[in-house]
Amino acid sequence: MPYAILALAFVLAPALLSNPAQGQIGNPGFMMPDTGFDEEGLPLPHQTNAEDRLFAILTAEGNLAEIRLGELAAEKAEAEAVREFAQRMVEDHTTAGEELAAIAEESSVPLPEELNAEHQAMLEELEQLDGADFDLAYMRGQLVDHQKTTQLLLWEITLGQDAALQRFAAGALPQIIEHLEQARTILGQMTQTPLAVSAPPPED
Repeated sequence: MPYAILALAFVLAPALLSNPAQGQIGNPGFMMPDTGFDEEGLPLPHQTNAEDRLFAILTAEGNLAEIRLGELAAEKAEAEAVREFAQRMVEDHTTAGEELAAIAEESSVPLPEELNAEHQAMLEELEQLDGADFDLAYMRGQLVDHQKTTQLLLWEITLGQDAALQRFAAGALPQIIEHLEQARTILGQMTQTPLAVSAPPPED
């Protein structure tokens, strides 16, 4: 993941978490036309725009996948580090999923309850693998998924309207980055290849 994205993550998340009353740090141009405001001119709670709703759905899909894939990996993984990582994914994403579900209910955003087609296919593929092949495929998938989730959280922080969902994204971001770096480290150890955040420029 480029350094610029990580830098943006560490700037935006604390800004929103330290100013919960401010509620909205995204571009006001993304507010819905019928947005209601309080006496201080801030958006009223639990008003969503299209970005909020898509964010909630995609994040819920991701949480479901992390739990299902993590449960499988906790049983099948050969390496202890992979099993421990998988168990952490189950625990952390169960907690995140419950928090998101509570916010989504208050904001009237229906969330999926089943794996999407992409993650269902990933689950079925992993079920056919064993040993080191399983570990490598699982951890590669985790690296990609957590890169996507990091960018999804940043997207909600900057473009969302629902303050509760924005604060959820900001609160989740440091943990997801930690998951990403842990996955990168484990995968690097498995392949004995350091996985740099970005490749150095070629020498002349």
